Amino acid sequence: MKRHLALFFLLICLAPALVAGGKAKPNQNAPRQYTIEQLIKTARVTAPSFSADESKVLYSSNVSGLFNVWTVPSHGGTPQPITHSTTESLFAVSYFPADDRILYSHDRGGDENSHLFVRTLDGAEKDLTPGDKTKAMFGGWAHDLKSFYLSTNERDPKFFDIYRVDAQTYQRTLLYKDEVGYEFNAVSDDGKWISFAKVNTTSDSDIYLYDVAAKQMRLVSAHQGTAQYEPQAFDRASRALYYLTNDGTEFLRVARYELATGKREEVERADWDYEVYAFSWNGKYTVSAINEDGHTRIRVRENARGESVVVPDLPDGEIQGIRVSRSERLIGFKLGSDREPGNLYAYDFSAKKLSQLTDTLNKEVNPKDLVSSRVVRFKSFDGMEIPNLLYQPHQATPEHPAPAVLLVHGGPGGQTQAVYSPLIQYLVNHGYVVLGINNRGSSGYGKTFFTADDKKHGREPLWDCVEGKKYLQTLSFVDGHRIGILGGSYGGYMVLAALAFKPDVFAVGVDLFGISNWVRTLKSIPPYWEAERKALYAEIGDPVSEEQMLRDISPLFHADQIRNPLMVLQGANDPRVIKPESDEIVAAVRKNGVPVEYVLFPDEGHGFRKIKNEIEGYRKILAFLDKYLKRAGARRAASG
Repeated sequence: MKRHLALFFLLICLAPALVAGGKAKPNQNAPRQYTIEQLIKTARVTAPSFSADESKVLYSSNVSGLFNVWTVPSHGGTPQPITHSTTESLFAVSYFPADDRILYSHDRGGDENSHLFVRTLDGAEKDLTPGDKTKAMFGGWAHDLKSFYLSTNERDPKFFDIYRVDAQTYQRTLLYKDEVGYEFNAVSDDGKWISFAKVNTTSDSDIYLYDVAAKQMRLVSAHQGTAQYEPQAFDRASRALYYLTNDGTEFLRVARYELATGKREEVERADWDYEVYAFSWNGKYTVSAINEDGHTRIRVRENARGESVVVPDLPDGEIQGIRVSRSERLIGFKLGSDREPGNLYAYDFSAKKLSQLTDTLNKEVNPKDLVSSRVVRFKSFDGMEIPNLLYQPHQATPEHPAPAVLLVHGGPGGQTQAVYSPLIQYLVNHGYVVLGINNRGSSGYGKTFFTADDKKHGREPLWDCVEGKKYLQTLSFVDGHRIGILGGSYGGYMVLAALAFKPDVFAVGVDLFGISNWVRTLKSIPPYWEAERKALYAEIGDPVSEEQMLRDISPLFHADQIRNPLMVLQGANDPRVIKPESDEIVAAVRKNGVPVEYVLFPDEGHGFRKIKNEIEGYRKILAFLDKYLKRAGARRAASG
């Protein structure tokens, strides 16, 4: 249940290699190089939602520069924008089940206080959850299609109450008033039960069931020791709740709880974590997702025959965001890979026809110039095996060794996965080796690995990164003298920690939205994270009772040790890693006489929502790394 904070990747530019005594021979393997504008011009799309008559698909795309709501015919055609926002990113939620009204959401300037909106048939827009500090989330359609569910913290910023909303009048009925800190999952099709998760620690959680008529809460996951319990879905007959758990095992498996009898039984397991288990609208299909070594493996099973559905003529890649239409005649999904951005597809079961609905890769970019990752592992300082994704540029060879960057994901508890990133591809395209490390504490590799960083931040996970650098130095195509570190959110903290606590290891660091002072960050957790606050304290530290320990692992209080070039990017409206986190580390490091570049975005929060800001930020990152890692290292090599 670790919260995955935002993850961002960075990019750099390649300069001609220099060697002592003469010029390097040109590298014949060099691909065509692309600008950041060309690679960011590649659109990002979200999972699809079918219209009432299933003739159209609703989704979000940032092709206009920020996310707007789009629609496209479900058998292929020309996409059309529904919204035209120029100030905020708007995210599609759902078509209404009987007409072409839509639900969508957005916040203000990245403050994460997202509201739920209705766009009516005449184009008017209505905010269903007004309030300056309100955060609201869609909770699915009732099975009679006459209402939908939402959760909102408008009554108390710490807690989310559950409402049923009439699809015609938008009048609400309160189903559950939360004063504990439960996480809403789903409502059974008969409307009698609500499933919740309750976070105890980042690696331990429970499932609760609320009886709507009796107004009683039931704990259904009593267990000994550390275990995760995550509710997934009620079956269509409202007889059982399906859930994930790693109670007594390393990996999350699928189990079932019978509502009437309380009987529990295992349904499916694998040697990796299950991430999703869901049913189609009438129960014809079951959809599951397994996190297999940084790759998402989707299975769609037709329940009557117990057979997996095979979609013919499907391009290579990984499927995400599957949606089965209510008639169960169509299935929509997003498919992409390291070299190909996610595109939306629809498959018609009866016609056995596959339709590609979007074309997101910029026509100026040849995917053959881009690079696929491969899984690599190394042994860390204590023998623990660390999994990684390695990107090797076409032009990086033993004859032409390249500089490298260690990429640290967000979290704690995130994971570097094999998905298309224009930023990673830009970096690799310009000649940089990228090692996306999944240091201890990352999700997807079992319970023991997941909990191996608890109360050890700034130490063992950081030491994994140091060993990651040593691994890079063993690769014949890497210039071992030119290795930097970069990361966003928790990964940004790891960048600062590396420069402060291991100041001689990485030549440069780039921190995006990263934590510099754990004491302040943990005290300033947004109120709507109340359910997770104590869990984060249990994993990282209590800012009151363990303040000194947190100061010991906070780079801000050790900034005098930082002596290698640093770049910091920050969103002014970030509610998770607030602006003073970056302001103060920048000021402290500048006192050392160390080169520091600070890029502040006044209209962003925790991460980028606006393409113009991404272009500006990554262009400046490229120039920074070009100056302090690539050219500086090349000059040292030439003079040595």
